[in-house]
Amino acid sequence: MEPDLFTAAAEDRQAKDPSASPLAVRMRPRDLDEVVGQQHLLRPGSPLRRLVGEGGGGPAGSSSVMLWGPPGTGKTTLAYVVSQATDKRFVELSAITAGVKEVRAVIDGARRSSGAYGKETVLFLDEIHRFSKAQQDSLLPAVENRWVTLIAATTENPYFSVISPLLSRSLLLTLEPLTDDDIRGLLRRAVADERGLDARVTLPEDAEAHLLRIAGGDARRALTALEAGAGAAMAKGESTVALSTVEEAVNKAAVKYDRAGDQHYDVASALIKSIRGSDVDAALHYLARMIEAGEDPRFIARRLMISASEDIGLADPQALQTAVAAAQAVAMIGFPEARITLSQATVALALAPKSNAVYLAVDAALADVRAGHAGPVPSHLRDSHYKGAQKLGHGKGYQYPHDLPGGIAAQQYAPDEVHGRRYYEPTGYGAEARYAQVAERVRARLRGEDVQRPPSGEQGPATAG
Repeated sequence: MEPDLFTAAAEDRQAKDPSASPLAVRMRPRDLDEVVGQQHLLRPGSPLRRLVGEGGGGPAGSSSVMLWGPPGTGKTTLAYVVSQATDKRFVELSAITAGVKEVRAVIDGARRSSGAYGKETVLFLDEIHRFSKAQQDSLLPAVENRWVTLIAATTENPYFSVISPLLSRSLLLTLEPLTDDDIRGLLRRAVADERGLDARVTLPEDAEAHLLRIAGGDARRALTALEAGAGAAMAKGESTVALSTVEEAVNKAAVKYDRAGDQHYDVASALIKSIRGSDVDAALHYLARMIEAGEDPRFIARRLMISASEDIGLADPQALQTAVAAAQAVAMIGFPEARITLSQATVALALAPKSNAVYLAVDAALADVRAGHAGPVPSHLRDSHYKGAQKLGHGKGYQYPHDLPGGIAAQQYAPDEVHGRRYYEPTGYGAEARYAQVAERVRARLRGEDVQRPPSGEQGPATAG
């Protein structure tokens, strides 16, 4: 929306007194070269470079873009840089407060500006995923006809939260989480730069490391915590932002945890072993340590998915579904809400019955293959659909299980080399107890043995009999 009288007055006051603005605002990059991270989006000729006037216009002019990434990775910053660097009319809206009426007002203004002055309009729409389908539809004509160049920002997966017609008319740019080196460089620039703390304080390594842990890849969070710590230090007349001062200012104790060192692997290992040992409270403790230390939630989710198959398997077939659903949710919502999802999955996995039978089965099969125990595929199982295959005997003698009572054919499936080998040895724990019974009956039928019909209502191959 165009600035009103009060917005203009506030911006004028901040221009005269920069300290009136938060540190994160004062340290916004003035051009694309000052942006930290996201170098994959800032190469010469990239859409963002062209938006600020590098590379010209015409038939190959700038396109509308969709910025997707976790909080604090620079979506608003990139839009701000565009607004400062371009000679185009720049309008900012937030989907939290704006609606169709405001969008149409911007589009009407863009058409007037283009017709009367030949000036293009860039519309930055933050939190576009909060717009309904109808609200997003209202943007389509303006984007398609290039009445506005849209820069839309979202923290949620746009394939789920943005309508397909709008997504197809925009370039999707994915922002990566900022690395510790990115955040470290930003903190040091904020301490030294005259727009920031102007070297009035120093930041020791331990306090800097704590700020990196707090940040968790979020630049805004890092600068906000630095500002709080520096303010507390200067209020006490100190020129050094000590670790204890940072802890006091942001009310977080320093967690001894190095995401690039032993602690990273030790705590992750302890989490998985606590889940494997069914100690739900210990598992939650280690999960909390990883969250508090700023661990990537996607890393935690990946470990939980592995644990669901490695340590639980078919003892609880729902465990993997729970872990996968948690990983998908984490990717869409991020911290802080993701802590709840990760906790739910951790509790479910820790309290689930355990079995590593699936894990042992695939490793046993791999060991045989790697040892050369493979052998040719039995001829009756080979592909018989291509010309000449039947002359080679491929498919001859194959019995189609669906045509037989119980859906099981007493025929050989494995190569001669490993025929009769048993890889999967199910346990009697949880739901896997049923799989153990099924496996035994099916194996007997495959050997051509007569077995008793299973209890009524049991589904799948086990109904053979």
